[in-house]
Amino acid sequence: MGFPLELALRYMGSRKRAFISVGTAFAIIGVCLGTTALSTVLSVTGGMRSQFRDRVLGVNAHVLVLKYASGDFPEYREVMKEMETIPGVTGVAPFIINPMMVTHADRTVTGVLVKGVDPARVARVLDVPRHMVEGTLDDLRIPGKKPPASKRRPLPFETKTLLPLGSAKSGSPLPDGDVELDRALQEILDEGRKRKESTPSRPLASAVPPEEHFDPASVPADAPVGTVTPEGGYASVLPGDDDLPEEIDPDPCKEKALVAKMPGVVMGVTLKRTLNVSLGDCIQITSPTIGFSYSGGAMRPPVAKQFRVTGIFSAGFEQYDSKLIYTDLYESQSFYDGGDTVTGVEMKVADVDDARRIGGLVSAKLSGASYHIVDWEQLNHGLFTALRIQQILMSFVIGLIMVVASFAVIATLIMMVLDKKREIAVLKAMGATDWGVLRSFLYQGLIMGIAGAASGLALGYAVCRWILEYGFPLDPKVYFISKLPVSIQPLEFALTGVFAIIVCLAATMWPAMYASRLRPAEAFREN
Repeated sequence: MGFPLELALRYMGSRKRAFISVGTAFAIIGVCLGTTALSTVLSVTGGMRSQFRDRVLGVNAHVLVLKYASGDFPEYREVMKEMETIPGVTGVAPFIINPMMVTHADRTVTGVLVKGVDPARVARVLDVPRHMVEGTLDDLRIPGKKPPASKRRPLPFETKTLLPLGSAKSGSPLPDGDVELDRALQEILDEGRKRKESTPSRPLASAVPPEEHFDPASVPADAPVGTVTPEGGYASVLPGDDDLPEEIDPDPCKEKALVAKMPGVVMGVTLKRTLNVSLGDCIQITSPTIGFSYSGGAMRPPVAKQFRVTGIFSAGFEQYDSKLIYTDLYESQSFYDGGDTVTGVEMKVADVDDARRIGGLVSAKLSGASYHIVDWEQLNHGLFTALRIQQILMSFVIGLIMVVASFAVIATLIMMVLDKKREIAVLKAMGATDWGVLRSFLYQGLIMGIAGAASGLALGYAVCRWILEYGFPLDPKVYFISKLPVSIQPLEFALTGVFAIIVCLAATMWPAMYASRLRPAEAFREN
């Protein structure tokens, strides 16, 4: 053991003045508490980020392929084959997702995202089977179910080039172009002209005269006979209940034989409690169309279909557990008239942190087409950016505790230098060098830093293990998770310990330099 280290240990363990050892103990305790707080905060914030990532990726894939403008994606099978050839892609599956209204008995939930998936492929891209708490995903598809045929009639401008308005007139030759389209338009014009010529115009005199000039003799003999007065008179009241009798409008959810043959759905545990359903219960899913809408040029009402609850999952993320339902891809397609088309294609990659690079490969593979590639970080950019900023800011604020603890180290060493000034003067008069005295006090700061960091890391680990063991409950409606997560990372603990030691060494520099520059004559003169 060298002279500087032996001197440092002697000063730290001196019993001549009790307040010196007490001051050293308080300095170590301050470093310990700062290290404990910083390591715990890093573990909690890292755990929240890891937890959110796991929850998000549990019900979402790593990379998505979507269409830019049109919602139609009928070529998804060809795109899936292309994606399977990219290195790093472990699973590919189609999906269709839309907001719906879900009803069970007298309970209704709106804004529920109904995601249609391929039951044979869903386990390759999602972790939903791992989050199942009741039932399975095996009963989503009815045996023998096929993709629905498209009911949407293509508009003329989607397949043909329309002629300019007014370019085709009766009796005038059509311009050069599509022969079939020209012939069809010409036939329509000729048919209209023939009907107009064959339909005799009604003379104005045949109109029914006003009531005050009505002449019964002027009514034609073949005119219909009857009255417009409703049964019961105009004072009668229409029924207020719109429910139809059971024989006219039967409820399929009341027939157990029909329910057993219905397609399945898997919903979150929170949505299950909201609707008060159990496995095997019948629910109704209604498309969000309000009134009537145009689809392919034709008017269509909202679509309502009955499903059987075959599974319950718990993602641990309130936003998904309360607003997400999985069903068969073909059943989701039947809510609309597009036929065998999807919202997009989702992929799972071997390394989740490599999703952005693989997304670039996918984009290069589909270059020139109207596809939009989104990875999991872009899809949840706001959430993970906020978590990262939270981790940085909280670590910075808690790191200030370590800086405050360093002032205890400075104060302890300053008192030690002032108390040992005469001894230092004697040592220097006997031949001790400035560098030796400097190293002696640096060793004291290093020892206090190592002792405080080691005890703080041990205490921080114990706190993290306690949180993991007993949990710290959170309000899932506010934080989206039910308990405080913790992720113990050895690298973060090591960096915290190194930071504590560096802060203690930096705090030791000024007292150590003051002691090393102390001249023996000045020390004896002051005493």
